[in-house]
Amino acid sequence: MSVLSALDYTAVIVFAISGALAASRAQLDIVGFAFVACLTAVGGGTIRDVLLNRDAVFWISDPTYILIATLIATIVFFTAHLFESRLKALMWADAIALGVAVAAGAGVALKLGQPPVIIALMGVATGCFGGLMRDVVCNEVPLILTQGELYASAALAGAIAMITASYLDFTPIYSYISCAVLTFGLRAGSLIFGWSLPVYKSRPPRF
Repeated sequence: MSVLSALDYTAVIVFAISGALAASRAQLDIVGFAFVACLTAVGGGTIRDVLLNRDAVFWISDPTYILIATLIATIVFFTAHLFESRLKALMWADAIALGVAVAAGAGVALKLGQPPVIIALMGVATGCFGGLMRDVVCNEVPLILTQGELYASAALAGAIAMITASYLDFTPIYSYISCAVLTFGLRAGSLIFGWSLPVYKSRPPRF
C-alpha cells in the first residue's frame, strides 16, 4: 500500500466516524447513518479526483473504502450512546480527519505535477468538502462557514506547508507529515484555545 493510499484509508475511517456521529445527533436510522458516513468519508476525495481528471475516482477503483465506511456507520449506530458528548467526539474526529485528508489531497496533486495553486486547492477541497456535505445534509451550520473558525484556513496552511517542504526537497513522507501536523495543530488550537480569524463587523454609515 502506498503512503497516499494509507492516507486516503485513514481519512475515510475517521471522516466516516464523524459522519456517523453527525447522523446520531440527527437521530437518523441505520441507512441514514451509512449514507452520511459514506458521504462524509468520500465526498472530498471524490471532488479531488473528478477535478484532477484521475483515471478513476478512488472509491470506484477500490470499493473497499465504501465497505469500511458502512461498517463504521453500523458500529457507531450501536455505540454512539456511549459517548459522553457526541458533538465533542465529532469535532475531534473531524479535526484528525481534516489533517489527514488535506495531506492526501495535496499529495495526490503534487504527485501529478500540478502547480502550487492547484496543490493547495486540492488539499483544501479534499479536507473540507466531505464535512461540508455532512453538515448540510444533517441541517447543521457547516464548520467551514462558522464565524472565525480555523478550518479552511488550517487546511490551506497545511497544504502550503507541503508545497514548501517539497520545494525544500523533503522526502514525501515528511512533506505529508508536516501538512497533517500543521493542519491538525491549527484546528486543535481553535478547539482548545479558541484561536480564530478576525471577522467582518459592519459599521454605521457616515453621513
